[in-house]
Amino acid sequence: MTSEPHGPETGVPDTDGPVVRTASGAVRGLREQGLSVFRGIPFAAPPVGAARFQAPRPPAPWDGTREAYAFGPPPPQESGLLSRTAQGAAPQGDGWLTVNVWTPDPDRSAARPVMVWIYGGAYKLGHGGQAGYDPQHIAREGDAVLVTFNYRVGMEGFALWEGAPANRGLLDQVAALTWVQENIAAFGGDPAQVTVFGESAGAGSIASLLAMPRARGLFRRAVAQSVPGTFFSADLARVLATALAAEAGRTPEAAGLATVDPLELTEAGRTLGLKMNQYTETWGQVAPTSVPFSPVVDGDVLPTTPWQALASGAARDIDLLVGHNRDEYRLFLVMAGLHGKITDEMATSVLRLYAPGGAAGEAAYRSAFPGASPQDLFERVQTDWLFAMPSLHLAEAQLRGGGRAHVYELTWPAPSTVALGACHALDVPLLFGTFGADLGALLFPSGTPTPEAERLSSFIRGAWTAFARTGDPGWPHYDTEASLVQVLDTPTTVTGYPEQRSTGIWEGYEFAPLGLPGS
Repeated sequence: MTSEPHGPETGVPDTDGPVVRTASGAVRGLREQGLSVFRGIPFAAPPVGAARFQAPRPPAPWDGTREAYAFGPPPPQESGLLSRTAQGAAPQGDGWLTVNVWTPDPDRSAARPVMVWIYGGAYKLGHGGQAGYDPQHIAREGDAVLVTFNYRVGMEGFALWEGAPANRGLLDQVAALTWVQENIAAFGGDPAQVTVFGESAGAGSIASLLAMPRARGLFRRAVAQSVPGTFFSADLARVLATALAAEAGRTPEAAGLATVDPLELTEAGRTLGLKMNQYTETWGQVAPTSVPFSPVVDGDVLPTTPWQALASGAARDIDLLVGHNRDEYRLFLVMAGLHGKITDEMATSVLRLYAPGGAAGEAAYRSAFPGASPQDLFERVQTDWLFAMPSLHLAEAQLRGGGRAHVYELTWPAPSTVALGACHALDVPLLFGTFGADLGALLFPSGTPTPEAERLSSFIRGAWTAFARTGDPGWPHYDTEASLVQVLDTPTTVTGYPEQRSTGIWEGYEFAPLGLPGS
């Protein structure tokens, strides 16, 4: 005997779905492919009206049982590839701050490890319901409870407005992790075994959380995939905020901006990003990135940079897994249409802007990479400055602070039609097994992984879930003598860190907050 189809796609209420009682009220989920799935549960009140640009507030409780079938609406952001969810078009509305849970069994006695994904997207894009972040494979294979959530990005979450706290996107993350601590046991998860994991801006967010007093005690382990080195000084953030508000014809004050349509502000942010490259002389290293948003070292929400905080022992009790991809910057080079078009003059410019010591850094790169083409140098120094060295230095800071870290580098090249190599974000579809979604569709054009990709994908999921369960991903912890790292390739190997030529150039470099030139 078969039952009639039911659930949100059919319009027939699913009265048989699993029910879990949270601190705010009961929610009913769906059974999907052996998992209980709950979507769109509020972890904070909608940040609109008087709450716009303010710290998140607790959600309003509800009576009865709330249907947790669909993802909540993404926070305001530019439209495009990431605007779709695993269920189709993204919903609309202002209830942006919601959480989603995948669990093998919502049994309070199960006490499974919990893995909380924090998405990337240059601090201006992304949401927890993206198709590329569907965590069902991780939940099933790792017998773990998986959580994704939304946090404010761009103008709403990271611009430094007068009359508003800095780093509102990070405060949203703290609120979501607090919700996990208070509620995840009811979904079969162990609140004492929470691992945060994220990539790019998600990894930068995790690095920030490691340094934030407000986040202490909210997680036990952290996986940071491709940590960006871009953290803003308050002075730089204020200058950028003034420019962002001016694009919308406003001043950078929260009270006035709270009356402006979020999409209007989003468009202002997009417009400024397109012309930031004109301001290298006045805005410095941030200008060519075309990204006017990053965590702000404001002395309150984020007291110091993550490297300084970890070196002082702020996260010595947190197990850390951190790494990067070999060819990070290749993705941006290709997407900007610059692949094959880099001149020696362009290489010289970025080497002097980003390499330690300016002209001396340029000479060091040309000496360390004697056969490199202008494009190789252009790409290498930006890979190192933006992701590789920040990631490695985070592990080294953790060691100096008395903690432990495991390190990896992904060197397996994407099977894309363009030679993207082991580029930025390749680790995401490999981790989630979502080869045809979001950027996975560019990196795996057929949408179907090769047996080689399947093996590597399975290895990464196994390592990440083992780390979430035990603190050990399956290879030795990192130290500055042997410098052993897990190389993610086919086959996988454990060896000394492959980018030794770069580490020599960046030895002793301090990743300080980006500031204004001359300040």
